[in-house]
Amino acid sequence: QVQLVESGGGLVQAGGSLRLSCAASGRTLSSYAMGWFRQAPGKEREFVAAINWSGGATYYADSVKGRFTISRDSAKNTLYLQMNSLKPEDTAVYYCAASIGYVSGRSGDYNYWGRGTQVTVSS
Repeated sequence: QVQLVESGGGLVQAGGSLRLSCAASGRTLSSYAMGWFRQAPGKEREFVAAINWSGGATYYADSVKGRFTISRDSAKNTLYLQMNSLKPEDTAVYYCAASIGYVSGRSGDYNYWGRGTQVTVSS
């Protein structure tokens, strides 16, 4: 069993930056693919970014490509999402997730989820 806890969310002005963290406990994340998803009010959960087990491959939604960077630190058993040039449309609850399978952009492929952290970008 893997427990995931997100942190680092908050209120930021458009153009600003935040770094989200996802700390894992229960098991090492080194064998899991990891992903970030987000859900805005009234909208479905959507894929943001994913990284394979080794950190050697990363994938991004078109809406965040060039602005967000996903990374992982195996020694700290932590996943990160660096978010730069934030826009009001990035406002959402951000979730990290772990997959025992291949890296994926589909939420249904992930086995473990955190409870989320709120990101609010003001215009």
